[in-house]
Amino acid sequence: MILVFDVGNTNIVLGIYQGEKLINHWRIMTNVQRTSDEYGMFIYSFFKIGGLNTRDVNAIVVSSVVPSLVTELVWMAEKYFSCKALLVSPGIKTGLALKYENPREVGADRIVNAVGAVHKYPAQNLIIVDFGTATTFCVVNDKAEYLGGAIAPGIVVASEALASRAAKLPRVEMIKPKSIIGKNTISSMQAGIIYGFVGQVEGIINRIKKEMQTELKVIATGGLAELIAKETDSIDIVDDLLTLDGLRVIYDINRGKND
Repeated sequence: MILVFDVGNTNIVLGIYQGEKLINHWRIMTNVQRTSDEYGMFIYSFFKIGGLNTRDVNAIVVSSVVPSLVTELVWMAEKYFSCKALLVSPGIKTGLALKYENPREVGADRIVNAVGAVHKYPAQNLIIVDFGTATTFCVVNDKAEYLGGAIAPGIVVASEALASRAAKLPRVEMIKPKSIIGKNTISSMQAGIIYGFVGQVEGIINRIKKEMQTELKVIATGGLAELIAKETDSIDIVDDLLTLDGLRVIYDINRGKND
C-alpha cells in the first residue's frame, strides 16, 4: 500500500492506496507544533479505525508547502513505517515540462495537481483551479507542458482578513446566501465573499482562455471547489481527489511504472 500526504498551510490531506484504488482518505489540521510521534499516532488511529494495518504500507509520498513539517513527516515515515519518504521537490520526475522562468519556484501542490490532471484527463488543454489557503490557477497544455498560472488569496483567508480588519464584521460560515441582496450583515458578507470569488474565478478563467485562444477544460479541486462550482458554468469538473491521485502517479513515475 502507498500512503500519500498533501500538506497545505491549513490542512493535511492523506490517503492510502492499494494499487490505483484509493482505500481511504482523511483530513487533519496543519499544526507545525506537532512532532513526528504525534503525527504517527494520528495515522495509527486512522488505520485502526479503518481496519487497516500499518505494516502493509511499503511506500510514502509527501508533498508539502510547509517546509518545517517535512522533517517531522520524514522521521515519522522511518519510525512508524520503516519507509524512506519520497518528497515532491525540485528534480523529482513528474512527466511535466515546466515552462516557468524558475521551475524551482512552482509550489509542490501545483505540480502535484498538474500531474494528476494530465494523468486523468490526458491530451487536453487544462486549467486547474485549487481552492485552498490560496486559490491557484494552473495552465497545462495538451503536450503536458506546465505553462504557469495565477495565484490569488483563498476564500477563507480573505474572509478572515475582512473580519479581523473590520471591528464590526464577524467571522461567517462559508455557505451560499439566499440572495445576492443580503438582508443582514452575515448574509451580506456571504453574498460578497461567495459571489465575489465566483466573479474572480470566471474573470481569470475567461482571460486565460482569451490569451490561449484554444479550448480548455477547467478542473476544480480543494475544500470549497464544490461550493463555487455550483454557482458558475466556468468549471467543467470538480475532482476532490485530484491531489491525492497526483501523488500516487508521481510515485509510479519515480518507480518506472509510467512514462
